[in-house]
Amino acid sequence: MRLRKTTMGNMITVDRQGLGRSLTQWGDVYGASYQRDFASLARSHRGRPVAEILPLLGRAADSARLVFAAADLAEQAEAISAGTPYELHIA
Repeated sequence: MRLRKTTMGNMITVDRQGLGRSLTQWGDVYGASYQRDFASLARSHRGRPVAEILPLLGRAADSARLVFAAADLAEQAEAISAGTPYELHIA
């Protein structure tokens, strides 16, 4: 995990394995369930269309009682589709 300052705030770069460790360290039970769903989708939906992944992420977030902006969910779906690490932005 890397933290760097940007003009928009702090940016934390987290790979799939690091996200799990970070959420566990934060003690976030809801976040941990979302991370499991995210990791599962990352394995099963790599290369799939973003439009197919997006509603699945939305349901996972709802189930974990997490709220993401639509643009954030879209970024996550794009990362899953492309098989790239996801960068979590905190402003």
